[in-house]
Amino acid sequence: MSAEWWKAAGIRAAKTMFQTGAALVVTQMPGGTVDWMAVGSAVIVAGVASLGTSLAGLPELEKGDKA
Repeated sequence: MSAEWWKAAGIRAAKTMFQTGAALVVTQMPGGTVDWMAVGSAVIVAGVASLGTSLAGLPELEKGDKA
């Protein structure tokens, strides 16, 4: 796990966390209340899951992949 891997995995995890948080806030807003603890917990779990998924490989780091 090089510095390049950590950077790419971190960017992916941050994007996943933001998307998860945004989706949960938007879906809870019509009810008038946002459960921030639930949103925060889900965001953290999503980030950890994203890092775990990145262990299988990151397409952006694949050599020779010019798609």
